[in-house]
Amino acid sequence: MDFYFIRHGQSQNNLLWEQSGSNDGRVVDPLLTEAGEQQAELLAAFLAASGIRITHLYCSLMERAIATGYRVAEALDLPLHGWLDIHETGGMFLYDKETETYIPKPGRTRSYLAATYPRLVLPDEVTEDGWWNRPFEPKELRAPRARRVLAQLLASHKSGSDDGVAIVSHGGFFNYIMRAITGLPERDPEEEHDPVWFAANNASIMAITFAEDQRVIRYLNRVDFLPTDLIT
Repeated sequence: MDFYFIRHGQSQNNLLWEQSGSNDGRVVDPLLTEAGEQQAELLAAFLAASGIRITHLYCSLMERAIATGYRVAEALDLPLHGWLDIHETGGMFLYDKETETYIPKPGRTRSYLAATYPRLVLPDEVTEDGWWNRPFEPKELRAPRARRVLAQLLASHKSGSDDGVAIVSHGGFFNYIMRAITGLPERDPEEEHDPVWFAANNASIMAITFAEDQRVIRYLNRVDFLPTDLIT
């Protein structure tokens, strides 16, 4: 199996942080910025022309990942399968400074997603009450989720198969799944900052081949299809 991890294009929250270094004004489910839309279009065009073989395409149900994956799905004429477990760390939430608590939010409804992204294949768990509807995800649950995703990938797309599997997800989650793939020690949930960090620019591609007895990291953070002014 050839596995491609794709980070979504630049979101409104990404731009907010880039401009201010602060999460003040953060929104729950940000859209792509104008730059993010351009990144997604160039990503899709590159994948369609590159000869990279993708047979299965999945995305997080956060809208920035759906919007990025949707352009890829259109360019490759593939269905885009929503996958609940590949969301960004923490889930859907806002942070309340006054109470210092994370307030969970439901996420987009089934009718909204079906109408806005008709190529998107939605899991049954997505309802008119949204798709999140659970507490903020604490740090200690993130590594187990990454291991669960990896196990599901390998169960559905065997090592040594000729499947080309791409997921469109998020930079924080990428770090957890890379630890699962490489066998690096799990991050200590008590640490504020991770001493090991895998960089992932917006719309970047990571390629890993799962052979019968080996995991081959072919490249990380590939953005050579973007002009310099669109690397964020």
